[in-house]
Amino acid sequence: MLHMTTSAAVAARVERQPREAAPFVKWAGGKGRLLSQLRPLLPSGAEHMRHVEPFVGGGALFFSRRPRRALLTDINPALVATYLAIRDDVRAVIEALRGLADHHSKESYYQIRERYNESRRVSGAKRAAMFIYLNKTCFNGLHRVNRKGEFNVPVGSYKNPRILNEDALHAASHALQGAQLECTPFDALLEKAKPGDFVYFDPPYEPVSQTASFTSYARNGFSQDDQRRLCDVYKALDRRGCKLMLSNSDVPFIRSLYCNFNIDTVAAPRAINCNAKKRGKVTEVLVRNY
Repeated sequence: MLHMTTSAAVAARVERQPREAAPFVKWAGGKGRLLSQLRPLLPSGAEHMRHVEPFVGGGALFFSRRPRRALLTDINPALVATYLAIRDDVRAVIEALRGLADHHSKESYYQIRERYNESRRVSGAKRAAMFIYLNKTCFNGLHRVNRKGEFNVPVGSYKNPRILNEDALHAASHALQGAQLECTPFDALLEKAKPGDFVYFDPPYEPVSQTASFTSYARNGFSQDDQRRLCDVYKALDRRGCKLMLSNSDVPFIRSLYCNFNIDTVAAPRAINCNAKKRGKVTEVLVRNY
């Protein structure tokens, strides 16, 4: 399990203190375009609460809020390791990523992908650089792994992808200085969440049809049983006194799980689909306990 707190992250402090931060990776279901709808629905006094996200993904809401205290978790070890490297050693990540960006080509993409899948002993900064490089240059910014846990997305057809954005990485590193990062499943919150925390759940969405499922974010998918377990965690944290917000598909199954809570509807753009004609706005639900 990856687990490191900021008390151990003093080796490479960020020299700059940028004003704005944003996700440094593309992520399926990222909330960047929904922030204008999410932020007005935050609980009163959210600026004083610890920000908790058990499915951090790209972290759009976290980066837009830049809270002083945060607990960010995910079950994707490569993603969490990349967050740790950005927080603790951003300059080394930038240097490694610069070398990858300078030599980018279709051929080098597949060489890096193979090296990334085969190598587990490279330094955290170098592996984080490979993770970001593959994310910025693969098809649609999609993160998908096979049953062996190997990243298997083909190269994207970008003419001039922006692989390295130094200012954005420094901004992300600065925003992460007050964050605790862990590679844990969502139900670990039952041991970690405290009364008064603001918890934002952005899990893998329930498919809107039998052919719409995207379950290869990690080695295992996210089933309806997982959705039910997540709802049980949501209810337990509600009883504990946490302020809760959850995003998911606007489907009867999800509405039935959370029928005793406040449910708002938001319109979300969707860009990840192999059929461009099926990209566009879809309806999502936002579940709150306040």
